[in-house]
Amino acid sequence: MRWSWKIGSLAGIGIYIHATFWLLILFILYVYWAQGHSVTMALAGVAFICAIFGCIVLHELGHALAARHYGIRTRDITLLPIGGLARLERMPDVPIQELWVALAGPAVNVAIALVLYMTLVPEGIRPYLTQFRWVGGNFLGKLMVVNVWLVLFNLIPAFPMDGGRVLRALLATRLEYTRATLLAARIGQGIAFLFGFFGLFTDPFLLFIALFVWMGAEQEAAMVQVHTSLGGIPVQRVMLTDFRTLNPDDMLSTAIDYILNGWQQDFPVLFGDHVLGVLTREDLMLVLSQRGADVPVRDAMRRNVQMADSHDMLEKALSLFQQCHCRSLPVVHDGKLVGILTLDNVGEFLSIQSALRHRHTPTAPDTVTPRV
Repeated sequence: MRWSWKIGSLAGIGIYIHATFWLLILFILYVYWAQGHSVTMALAGVAFICAIFGCIVLHELGHALAARHYGIRTRDITLLPIGGLARLERMPDVPIQELWVALAGPAVNVAIALVLYMTLVPEGIRPYLTQFRWVGGNFLGKLMVVNVWLVLFNLIPAFPMDGGRVLRALLATRLEYTRATLLAARIGQGIAFLFGFFGLFTDPFLLFIALFVWMGAEQEAAMVQVHTSLGGIPVQRVMLTDFRTLNPDDMLSTAIDYILNGWQQDFPVLFGDHVLGVLTREDLMLVLSQRGADVPVRDAMRRNVQMADSHDMLEKALSLFQQCHCRSLPVVHDGKLVGILTLDNVGEFLSIQSALRHRHTPTAPDTVTPRV
């Protein structure tokens, strides 16, 4: 994710913090400072919010380790002001596996809350959910209450919370996966509508949650529909076979001529039949602004590039696009370059497929109102 910085690793998974997270830190500093105008109190507030996000990291790590058990890798975990985000390569295809992956995160918070409760009770401290105060109070007691809140919030049966995935997994045991996703998304949007309605009369923060849930449901439904549309379609049906390539010793001026004379923006760089890298439009413009056009392609190309196989399914190629954050992929087969795949061309393919489906969808005949 852009505007994120790595702060460490856990179980081989990179932990990143997003730039917007610092806004939350500044807000907490202000809230605690306004209460007592004390640096110590302000730092205590920051320590508490960091402890909360430490619990959130463990929550996301629970998802990641459960997914790893089923052979699914987690790319990274990013801390945002609204919580954490573990980017799995994919969700499990088997409903029961998705159920356990979704429940693994809240289970971590349950374990943390139980440990804290067992630590506090012998000392005569009994935290209560209804008597929570951000400023003041017992540090561990407040942290236990927050973990209980995290469990309850995440189990709301709506995307993008874990409860939405639990609901989808349960529905998928009886329904087709896409239909289960759409039904779970609609249930989640109904819950979002209720949050928004009550937020108008009670707490404006519920409006923010309602918007977050509504957009998460829409995104999940759209994503599943796209993956369903791409299921069973090989890359070779969508890839471009009419394209230009460059040699590592070509000058950037050659790439400029290709761009001005055609549509192509990224160029595979070949040495014989071997793909050495890709010259992207962004890298071309950067080097042009710094060194001019009389620079060999080898000095501007990207060497470590993702490549798709022409016999791969299009869904797998889309996951490669997400990993490399690129616009095009060289397509190879048996070690030879056979085409290129671009996001623009995938979009055009989906548009054509959608138009063809609508063509075969029966429509009601137009009604004609007779003139009197």
